[in-house]
Amino acid sequence: MNSITLGIVGYGEVGKIFAKGLQGKDGIAGICAWDLNFQAAALADTERAHADAHGVQSVQGMADLCERATLIMSAVTASNTLAVAEEAARHLRPGTVFLDLNSASPGTKQQAARALDGAGGRYVEAGVMTSVPPYGIAVPMLLGGSHAETLAQTLTDWGMNARAVAPEIGVASAIKMCRSIMIKGMEALVIESYSTARRYGVESHVLPTFEETFPQIDWERTGAYFFSRVAQHGKRRAEEMRESARTVQEAGFPPLMAAAIAEKHDWVATQAREGAFRDMPSDAPWQAWADRLIERSGKESSS
Repeated sequence: MNSITLGIVGYGEVGKIFAKGLQGKDGIAGICAWDLNFQAAALADTERAHADAHGVQSVQGMADLCERATLIMSAVTASNTLAVAEEAARHLRPGTVFLDLNSASPGTKQQAARALDGAGGRYVEAGVMTSVPPYGIAVPMLLGGSHAETLAQTLTDWGMNARAVAPEIGVASAIKMCRSIMIKGMEALVIESYSTARRYGVESHVLPTFEETFPQIDWERTGAYFFSRVAQHGKRRAEEMRESARTVQEAGFPPLMAAAIAEKHDWVATQAREGAFRDMPSDAPWQAWADRLIERSGKESSS
C-alpha cells in the first residue's frame, strides 16, 4: 500500500490514540477522521479543535471520509459496528481497505464483510486483545480475512502489533469474544464479590483466600484497576459483552453468563452516569469504589 490516506471512524479514546501514534509513519500521506461528536452542539468545537491540534483533518461525514481515505479504521462502539460498515459501503471507493477494530461477534463481522466486500472494499477484521492504553498502537491485535496478511505487514511496518490468524472472517473475533467473556467476567465478579464483602465487613477474610488460591495475582491492585476501568468504560464494556453473548448464541449455547456480565457492567455504568464516582481519583483503592456503591445502595433501599 503506497501513499495511504488514513481515515478513522470514531474519534474517541481509541481513535485519538491511533491517530496520534500513526502520525508521520512512512507511507501515510495524511489522517482524517469522522465522529458523530463533530456535529454535536456541545462537543463539536472541542473535538474538532483536538483533531486540528493533532494534525488530523476532521471531515463532514462518512461520504467525505470515504472520498479521501484509502485505508479506513473503524473504532466505534460495538453496537454500531454493522451500521458503520453498511454506511461506509454506500460511499467507499473500490479497493479501499476497511479495518474493523470493533468488538463484535463473528456473525456481525461476517455481515459487515459482506456489505464492504460487496461494494468493492477490502474488509479485514481485527480482534484487539487487550485495552489499548497503555500499549497505544502496539496493542496486540489479531487480523482475519483474505487481505489480513498484506495489511498485517503494513501495520507491523508502522510499529503496530498485528498478526494475521485466518483468511476467514470470524476467527479473530471469536478469539476476542471468548477472551472477553473471561476478562470482563472477572471484572464483574470482582466488583460484585468485593462490594458485597465490604458491605458485610468481611473483606479482610475473603481476599486472603483469593491470594492463597491464586498467589500470582495482586488482588488489591487488580480490584482497584477493575473498579476504575468498569466505572469509566462500563457502557462500552456492556455493549462488548452483548456481542460476546451473541457469539455464544451463534455457537449454539445459551449465553447465560455473558448476558449477566453485560448487565453488571451496564449497572456500574449507570451508577457512574448518575454521579456515584464523581471526583473519584482514578488511582483510588478498591475500597473507595466499593464504598460509593454501598452508599448508593443504601440510599436506594431507603427511598
